[in-house]
Amino acid sequence: MGELVAIQVDEGLARGVAIDARARIAAVVGGADALVEAVRVRIRPVGTRAVLAQVNAEVDGRRIRVQEAAADRATALDRLADGLRARITAVTTGWTPLPWPRRAAGAGLLSAVPAQGGPSRAGRAPVAAVAAPFAAHPCTGLPRAGVRSALAASSAGPRHIARRKEAHLVWCSPDAAARTMDAMDFDIHLFTDPATETDAVVYRTGPTGYRLARTGAAGPPTRPAVPFTLSPVGAPELTEAGAVDRLCAADLPFLFFAQPGTRGGRVLYRRFDGLLGLIAATS
Repeated sequence: MGELVAIQVDEGLARGVAIDARARIAAVVGGADALVEAVRVRIRPVGTRAVLAQVNAEVDGRRIRVQEAAADRATALDRLADGLRARITAVTTGWTPLPWPRRAAGAGLLSAVPAQGGPSRAGRAPVAAVAAPFAAHPCTGLPRAGVRSALAASSAGPRHIARRKEAHLVWCSPDAAARTMDAMDFDIHLFTDPATETDAVVYRTGPTGYRLARTGAAGPPTRPAVPFTLSPVGAPELTEAGAVDRLCAADLPFLFFAQPGTRGGRVLYRRFDGLLGLIAATS
């Protein structure tokens, strides 16, 4: 089974990391009852102390992702293996809402990736799920204490947008967006809500662990299976510079906002290296 696990280890980590990671992940994959394919593991240092480990895979045709951060490689790989085992079980036994609050350590980078199912705008490939190391809403709270503490030494140039990505968003229900968010180990998922035809996010925060916000104010979804709380107002319309100013002034982990004129959804977020990233919906 080990040959089915692709390992990428970035510079700065000791020799033997790839062998260790392959053995742990292959043991999980080989012991799974489900069909697990396309397993890709990446391990990289963040700052001077922390290690970030991520695994992407397909389980019975459904894409999953697990990401863990820790102060040392052994802890990161232990958490990664445990998380992968739990994620495989979760996606093969039926979705249930995740508990809240989550543990302090784990989950990580905000990134854009192909999303699960549903038509996309203009017939383009469905994209756009994002995640961040936070425990609260765009306009609440800070990154999870454990991750933020472990990675504090890596922060530099917090006002610099180091990565920009345009994404054609999937049209799907908030329920579907929440399930994709959980399967991909994200804390926030950017999508288009067909009921309102507006861009939206679901994200992990209290009190239920699931919150829905849209670029335009709207009522709650009809008979949702997910215990959403609802943002009562639409996302603020901000320029890129204005969004950076607001995020940095309030020390937010991310900010969901609308592009002036088009009202397209955007997410400005803090990366693990302390710089900023921007994901923008395209029409």
